[in-house]
Amino acid sequence: MEGDIRPPFQPDIDGADAGPSPMATISLQDKYDLAADRVYLTGTQAIIRLCLMQAARDHQMGLDTGGYVTGYRGSPLGGLDLQFASAKDHLEAAGILFQPGLNEDLAATAIWGTQQASMRGEGTKDGVFALWYGKGPGVDRTGDVFRHGNLAGSAKNGGVLALLGDDHSCESSTTCHQSEYALVDAMMPVLNPANIEEIVAFGLHGWAMSRASGLWVGLKCVKDNIESSGSVLLPASPPPPIYPEIDLPEGGVNIRPFDDRHEQERRLHRHKLEAAQAYARANHLNGSGWSGGNTPRIGIISTGKSWMDTQTALAMLDLDEGRAAELGLTTFKIGMVWPLEPEGLKAFALGLEKLVIVEEKRGLIEGQTREILYGLEGAPEIIGKRDEAGDVLFPADGVLDPVMIARELASRLPGLDREAERLSTMGNGLPALAVARTPYFCAGCPHNSSTILPEGARGYAGIGCHWMSQMMDRDTEGYTQMGGEGANWIGEAPFSSRSHVFQNLGDGTYNHSGLMAIRAAIAAKVNMTYKILYNDAVAMTGGQMHEG
Repeated sequence: MEGDIRPPFQPDIDGADAGPSPMATISLQDKYDLAADRVYLTGTQAIIRLCLMQAARDHQMGLDTGGYVTGYRGSPLGGLDLQFASAKDHLEAAGILFQPGLNEDLAATAIWGTQQASMRGEGTKDGVFALWYGKGPGVDRTGDVFRHGNLAGSAKNGGVLALLGDDHSCESSTTCHQSEYALVDAMMPVLNPANIEEIVAFGLHGWAMSRASGLWVGLKCVKDNIESSGSVLLPASPPPPIYPEIDLPEGGVNIRPFDDRHEQERRLHRHKLEAAQAYARANHLNGSGWSGGNTPRIGIISTGKSWMDTQTALAMLDLDEGRAAELGLTTFKIGMVWPLEPEGLKAFALGLEKLVIVEEKRGLIEGQTREILYGLEGAPEIIGKRDEAGDVLFPADGVLDPVMIARELASRLPGLDREAERLSTMGNGLPALAVARTPYFCAGCPHNSSTILPEGARGYAGIGCHWMSQMMDRDTEGYTQMGGEGANWIGEAPFSSRSHVFQNLGDGTYNHSGLMAIRAAIAAKVNMTYKILYNDAVAMTGGQMHEG
């Protein structure tokens, strides 16, 4: 019967049993089956599928490449190493080696080594596509390696992709992180995916861009995306990348032996960054959304998580593309946030009356947009971090949410007075509870007893779950960056009336970098007692064993 929508086992009209409806065979391993286009997976599992897809793409191109993955765990990439370990059979079959790093900068140095493997004619592969991962503080400590490796370059058939695990709301870190600026300092392009599908799509583009430009490429992984899950469409054979014609220096843009540091700098500024912009332009990494009708007047630019928040905000305002066209509202999505590709931006923005830039944390797109459009005829008024009067609009502190974005857009779009009034009282939050629960250690954890101090003593905390001892009645206050535990006392002790302190140091941090701080304290001859809090696991990120 045409249009029959009866449920399974619903009898026919004549009473005959129609039998069960056919159902697709599904498996938990479908997420790593490249023949399955529609899969259910998490953001971290998408990274594994990304690596498998790159291996398959190289094989189809006739390249015998290897894959190499290393880094250091930390939210929101805390469980990535566990996922890679569980997918060992799939990875080995694809020629991908997963090797956790002792810490982030040593892992990045190993990544640098993968790009050197084939440049002297001694490589066993045509190239190695490499992936580094680390949370925001790990990005900070790895800056020196990023700078050196990016200047040296990537291999022609290799490529480097660096995952930036950013915790904007500081839910599991000691600082709120925005890692793009660290990569800007090292002059590495940054891609900002908006969802799980784009984690994979931009990852593939990242490796292709790295090969074409000789640059290392960053991929921003905020918790809202990497820690999400869903049923997503990931084509087994996505369109191949477009490699644009670029102005190449003698010898090309990729890594080479006996390379002079001054020539590395020259290639970076005169060729490699322009090559990345050319790649972004040819592959439409930045693109228009709503057209704005025949006479667009107001444009919205956004990226990554903020793009998704903006789409939700527009839906809250009951706007679709048709109504947006009536209002003259047009939108533009940025995939590569640095260096911003200028031609597409100018084609979108010139002629508009106003440009609203929605981005979380410090404005990275906004400053580049002002620089690109400055002095050009038809350049619009630009607002973003500040509004028309110079007051805070989309703050650099905290996080943005759809209600906040919708409220600000409603006040600037004609005919939305009713929506603006409705939103004026939304998102103001709930009143604080009269009681508070102090975070505490897990039952049976040795930190319950090992962080207790003698009467009259004072202690310092450190990075790890024992950081919570500061919130308990344990005379513990203060901490440093990971690996710096106790080094602050070196500077405080000569100017303090206190003669001795305790310093808590997790065994994971000791293994990662804390040993150097102990050596520095011994060399400075300060009076302190280190307490190595031993629990035989990197407990805060999933209970993994220590490397080495």
